[in-house]
Amino acid sequence: MPQPSAQVTAAEISRIAGVTRATVSNWRRRHDDFPAPTGGNESSPLYDLTAVRAWLATRGHAAATNALEELRTTLRLHPRGSVAVAKLLPLVLAAARRAPDELTALAELPDADLVTHADGSAAQLASVPGPEAVRFSPEDTAVLRALALCVRDEGGEAALGVLAERELEDTAASGTYVTPLQLADLVARLVPGRPARVLDPACGSGSLLAAASRRGASELYGQDSIPVQARRSAVALMLAAPDTTVTVRIGDSLRADAFEQLTADAVLCNPPYGDRDWGHDELTYDPRWAYGVPPRAESELAWVQHALAHLEPGGHAVMILPPATASRASGRRVRMDLVRSGAVRAIVALPPGAAAPFHVGLQIWVLQRPEPAGPERRSVLFVDTTVAGVTGGPGDAPTSGVTSAGRRGGGPNSGFSRTSRSTLDWSALSGTVLTHWEAFTEAPDDFADEPGTARAVPVVDLLDDVVDLSPARHVRVSRTDVEPAELAREADEARRRLIARTESLGEAARSTDWRAAPGPSPREWRTATAADLARGGALTLLRTAPETREPDPAVSALPVLTGGDIARGTGPTGDPTGLRTESAPVVAVGDVVVRAVAGGGGAMARVADEADEGALLGPQVHLFRPDPSRLDAWFLAGFLGAEENIAAASTGSTIVHVSPGRLRVPLLPLEEQRRYGEAFRRVNELRAEARHAAELAERMAGLLAGGLTGGGLVPPPGADGPSPADPAVHASNASA
Repeated sequence: MPQPSAQVTAAEISRIAGVTRATVSNWRRRHDDFPAPTGGNESSPLYDLTAVRAWLATRGHAAATNALEELRTTLRLHPRGSVAVAKLLPLVLAAARRAPDELTALAELPDADLVTHADGSAAQLASVPGPEAVRFSPEDTAVLRALALCVRDEGGEAALGVLAERELEDTAASGTYVTPLQLADLVARLVPGRPARVLDPACGSGSLLAAASRRGASELYGQDSIPVQARRSAVALMLAAPDTTVTVRIGDSLRADAFEQLTADAVLCNPPYGDRDWGHDELTYDPRWAYGVPPRAESELAWVQHALAHLEPGGHAVMILPPATASRASGRRVRMDLVRSGAVRAIVALPPGAAAPFHVGLQIWVLQRPEPAGPERRSVLFVDTTVAGVTGGPGDAPTSGVTSAGRRGGGPNSGFSRTSRSTLDWSALSGTVLTHWEAFTEAPDDFADEPGTARAVPVVDLLDDVVDLSPARHVRVSRTDVEPAELAREADEARRRLIARTESLGEAARSTDWRAAPGPSPREWRTATAADLARGGALTLLRTAPETREPDPAVSALPVLTGGDIARGTGPTGDPTGLRTESAPVVAVGDVVVRAVAGGGGAMARVADEADEGALLGPQVHLFRPDPSRLDAWFLAGFLGAEENIAAASTGSTIVHVSPGRLRVPLLPLEEQRRYGEAFRRVNELRAEARHAAELAERMAGLLAGGLTGGGLVPPPGADGPSPADPAVHASNASA
């Protein structure tokens, strides 16, 4: 019996064909033989995939499908349930260890030989957790061939991303969320020194352990209750850190600890939140509860104590927790014992949008297992980034990272759907947190508070009736602490800067010569992929591979251009730790840089200028170096960074990775390119001016509002009466 074909959306057709959504819409209107919808609704129709591919083949578009799309499409066409993502994950690792010509030969094997080879490859990877016997059938051969060619052409991590899309479709009800790359790196950097053995007892797909490997960890241990997540984590870590010992197990860490005898140098964890079925009744007398039995509603405090139990004395645990953990009444006694013993070292409040669930401002808890006869810890550091971390300009996309396990009541989110959220300046946020944490660890008794942001609070002041450890409660500052004259001077300076910036914005927006394209429909043009242009010598495509070796002293003082810098329009602000001169390209004026992870708002591409020259290319950035005699840089940047182009060249649903070779560029004469390039340059200037004006307006509004409520500023004189600063008003108030 013939198998039913999968259905695809118009967006998926655009990716398969290598064209924009607008082109697909034009096909639907202009060609009577375009396949009719077979499902969906009028606003979001679905089309039979087999019929679409046949129609594309008759018009020469089938060749546009690359290895990633071929794998994705083959998975969609495969009979549901006959091939599991969990079975395919080990094969990604096996294929990544082979040379390209070996993968080509593998894809050309007869069906029976290919199945036998796949069974043998899966059986040899005992380091990947899961069932001992993995068996494939002749029905799986199309997927196996597509997987081998995808790894050959796009790499193991890209193939893993396509499989992860399928995985997250099938496990949406599990509530898996992502730990953004920038947050994972911050968590890893909060562990002093370079711990060798690192554990994540709720590892998801390994983002925190991957961050630890980038900081020099040599032994990684992970456990997750979702089998496919544990397998994916093991494969991802072995791909990213091939020289690191990786051990991942399947199971519930609280109920069935796979590493009961392990004591690690550090524990990093983003545990499930709000889980009332964590094993409270059966674990009441568990020896891990050294600070008190966690109440049924306090699963997070069970994870905290689980982490501390797995540390060497003096070792650190860094955990991402919901804000209620710091203040919920039911956890007061456990928090009191944690603080009294000195196990709580610091708590950092993050802005909403830092990680899912995005409407909640999560917290980072830094804990340390007490040492026998160790130093007395008399204070706890509180840092509040809930205001300072949010800027008017976007930072790195909140979705850039690897999925971390969780059962938190909700499914995965699309990276493109988050562009309306407040975005974060991760560089500034991380710098603020790390600066205060390093100062505190060096001299906790001499720590200099920063009102409104950071404060070291004596332990004795925390042990009250509520033991509320919310950072905002302890670092808040009143405007009454600032002299009125100084406050007025700051507000006036902010006003003058805002006026000047709005005038610049007006100049950037003054152009009125934007004209409609001739004809009733948008322009259409022949395009080529960036990979084709690179093969033809029109441009060179470069990218930095992350390193796990010791940092190179030669690059320690060099700036690094990051994806956040591109999004925010700033100069290079990245950390050179882990980059080496032989693997990190140096940015030159005229290079086109494109963010490797989409979402989060802000520009996706720009042309490097003098401020970027000499910086190292960050690991989440693609660099296109055009031949100026054939390609205009701003023309290239404008089309590479276009929303539809990025969407068509991206993979992933929760984490949207841009495949640089799949980005498409119109084939236009150089003179016409330059006209487009000048227009894109003006658009970029307009975006930059608008961003700076918004930042200044927000700062001025905050100064005025805080000054008025704090008493440092008074309203301007109005027509209805004298200013409150008038002596007569004070006299009247005094007599009253």
